[in-house]
Amino acid sequence: MQLTKDQVVCLPVLQSTVNSKAQPGMSGKADFTTVETTTGQGEEASMRTVSFGSAPTVTPDVPLSRATSPQYQPTESGQELKKEQKDSSGRKTNLDFQQYVFINQMCYHLALPWYSKYFPYLVLIHTIILIVSSNFWFKYPKTCSKIEHFVSILGKCFESPWTTKALSETACEDSEENKQRLTGAQSLPKYVSTSSDEGSPSASTPMITKSGFKFSADKPMIEVPSVTILDKKDGEQAKALFEKVRKFRAHVEDSDLIYKLYVGQTVIKTVKFIFILCYTANFVNTISFEHICNPKVEHLIGYTQFECTHNMAYMLKKLLISYISLICVYGFICLYTLFWLFRIPLKEYSFEKVREESSFSDIPDVKNDFAFLLHMVDQYDQLYSKRFGVFLSEVSENKLREISLNHEWTFEKLRQHVSRNAQDKQELHLFMLSGVPDAVFDLTDLDVLKLELIPEAKIPAKISQMTNLQELHLCHCPAKVEQTAFSFLRDHLRCLHVKFTDVAEIPAWVYLLKNLRELYLIGNLNSENNKMIGLESLRELRHLKILHVKSNLTKIPPNITDVAPHLTKLVIHNDGTKLVVLNSLKKMTNVAELELQNCELERIPHAIFSLSNLQELDLKSNSIRTIEEIISFQHLKRLTCLKLWHNKIVSIPSSITHIKNLESLYLSNNKLESLPAAVFSLQKLRCLDVSYNSIVLIPVEIGLLQNLQHFHITGNKVDVLPKQLFKCVKLRTLSLGQNCITSIPDKVSQLLQLTHLELKGNCLDRLPATLGQCQLLRKSGLVVEDHLFDALPSEVKEVLNQDTSIPFANGI
Repeated sequence: MQLTKDQVVCLPVLQSTVNSKAQPGMSGKADFTTVETTTGQGEEASMRTVSFGSAPTVTPDVPLSRATSPQYQPTESGQELKKEQKDSSGRKTNLDFQQYVFINQMCYHLALPWYSKYFPYLVLIHTIILIVSSNFWFKYPKTCSKIEHFVSILGKCFESPWTTKALSETACEDSEENKQRLTGAQSLPKYVSTSSDEGSPSASTPMITKSGFKFSADKPMIEVPSVTILDKKDGEQAKALFEKVRKFRAHVEDSDLIYKLYVGQTVIKTVKFIFILCYTANFVNTISFEHICNPKVEHLIGYTQFECTHNMAYMLKKLLISYISLICVYGFICLYTLFWLFRIPLKEYSFEKVREESSFSDIPDVKNDFAFLLHMVDQYDQLYSKRFGVFLSEVSENKLREISLNHEWTFEKLRQHVSRNAQDKQELHLFMLSGVPDAVFDLTDLDVLKLELIPEAKIPAKISQMTNLQELHLCHCPAKVEQTAFSFLRDHLRCLHVKFTDVAEIPAWVYLLKNLRELYLIGNLNSENNKMIGLESLRELRHLKILHVKSNLTKIPPNITDVAPHLTKLVIHNDGTKLVVLNSLKKMTNVAELELQNCELERIPHAIFSLSNLQELDLKSNSIRTIEEIISFQHLKRLTCLKLWHNKIVSIPSSITHIKNLESLYLSNNKLESLPAAVFSLQKLRCLDVSYNSIVLIPVEIGLLQNLQHFHITGNKVDVLPKQLFKCVKLRTLSLGQNCITSIPDKVSQLLQLTHLELKGNCLDRLPATLGQCQLLRKSGLVVEDHLFDALPSEVKEVLNQDTSIPFANGI
């Protein structure tokens, strides 16, 4: 309308007093200033007299608009003029159409106030500015995506079945636990809001409030059965929502850009409102229907003053009043928003009320933009933030995982995963689950339970049903136990394996298992700066017999000495880190077995010589080059087994003869080139392993080892077998593979107890037929090339192919 219909209509203001002086005969008709004369035959001509000041001006004939009747007859008498004026419909001017258009346009710009002309355009501009300020994510990339994502997650959280199903079960359980405590507290319902109506999880108090105390005894936990089973699809969607909320919180909580932008825009809107109100109120009275125009174009028009009317004045004035009213309402909203912004700290949001009304007391408070968005949601409906808070709770997430897990892992499915291990025990291995299924604890005949990569593992009181359980494995699984479950484990658990990355992953209750017999610790116990990461005190492990530590130690943890009095076996497997400090070993006076593997030891530690009860020593995979200290082993009267395999030992000192009680000697994978005669003076030696060295000759003194049962010399350079070897008639295992042996003496038949003979990888062209006289030797125990076995006489092959059960039993 402003563009197409806005205009003014002007008429000249006629000065009647001046005209009366110019025409005295018309003094009685002072209100007429123009005389119009019309000639006959339709030709129109007029003589107009106009008074300007004191001098009359006569204008030439100009065409007139047909304002008079064509039957009007000119006359000069006053009587006829009076009659003619009485019959006319208005005063006559001699302005043509072009002059009217010109003066209308001239007066539109001169006489009409600017506010009347530009009011609609100003409203449009103000509206655009206010629209931008009101939509605070409008075309702002750093805020738009966050807000849209938040709104999307918010809607999904509100509609998630998990909020109304699974959380209701938690609320009911909490109600049952606190029913007795709350009985009689009938004043509490006043404290509770209508959270039960809103669908959010509530504590026991609102549950009792809605149902009434008189119904709680009759209908306890009616809803529990209906919510224990959660649809698998709903459960997966809820899990995805937990992950989305977690990532969104981490992304949004770091900045306060949205908050600052909203505050800035609110300030702009408020200032804009005040500005609009101030100037609009001043100009509202300038909008008028009538205006006086003095265009100063009398040389073109012949008039000095015009009276104009603005055709849209009344409508604009009403619109302006309406606009001011709307702006006032908008302004009051802006003022209230400013008051709301600075009344409370909107960069912090507390779920305290939600925590009080629900059973999820772990819902964290949030800050920055995340908090601000939640405050904004509260202005719409507080129920949204309550339901959203549920997805910030770890308790809620764990509850969801528990329900989904129990739904997936039933008793029948777990039974299918039970297997028998090498010790013929029933074993169940659970890997990378969200928790431990409840049905596990119904497997009462289970002997071994392995939990691997289950970060939220919880062991409930139901474990007390597993009376056969004696061994537990926790691989990167910092399991939590209930008090009743701990009491059961403390009394019944005998073996515990704990694998960890950080020592903090070792559950605290592990150090309190007083009846534990075996403890296996596998993980990092050394920090980057080579400082010891201390274990907690092992003093409570009063019955611990075996301690196995696989780590990267530089010294033996001092806490191990807490169990020194009753420890019988200590195993330390390093990952190649050099074990430097071994003084703590001196306190292990009762240790019977000691293993120090892969510890980069260069010599036999002197602290070992103080272990008077030591029976077995294993120094596998170190860097030992010389064993001259072996003479000190003569003080270890009980030492029967010495394992020095996988080292760099070049020679065996003759002082080894002083270890009188040695029964097993392992020297494989070293750099030995010969065997000293002193080795064969160990009359109690039953096992000798010198495989994978560079030995070229088996000394004839080997025949002195009458108790030798196992002799391994595989992977050397032996070419001849001495006949004295076959005087060791108690030999059960003889490993001669991967040497340079060309023949096997017939005296092999003297080894009547031989059950395993390895000859593969030599230079043999035949096998002795006397092999058939080795009563306990069978084909399965004979490791040799196929062509050599096929070349044996048929009767020998028949003997070797016989059933091993009866002869083997007789031999035993």
